[in-house]
Amino acid sequence: MTTVTLREIAQFRSQLAEDPAAMEALDLIEDCEGDLEDAAMSLAIKAGQEPQRANSEWLDALAKKWRATICQSEFREDLLNGSVTKMMEHLQTVSSFPKILATPVLMYVLKQGVGNFCEPLDKFSP
Repeated sequence: MTTVTLREIAQFRSQLAEDPAAMEALDLIEDCEGDLEDAAMSLAIKAGQEPQRANSEWLDALAKKWRATICQSEFREDLLNGSVTKMMEHLQTVSSFPKILATPVLMYVLKQGVGNFCEPLDKFSP
């Protein structure tokens, strides 16, 4: 189980105050007492997806599916500094990314550590 604190939720709220989908996701994460996997599963079902894995495995698999997008060099420095605004804007332009899940996915990546999360891709970079 990956859990975020009320303080971490508040930090996301301050960065994403203009994003109604992010606010909805943050409300649900807060209702789930910070449990990212439970919140992400609820958001996925609400968005019409039918996750076929356990909660903890599903969010991890979703984040890994989008690792190449999330770990792009032009966004990595911001993420390392805890800023998600540019990445969130970018994810909104990716038509195949489930927008309502952007917030829990980015919170999950930050909890894992951006360096640790992106490390598998760095092994293949020149």
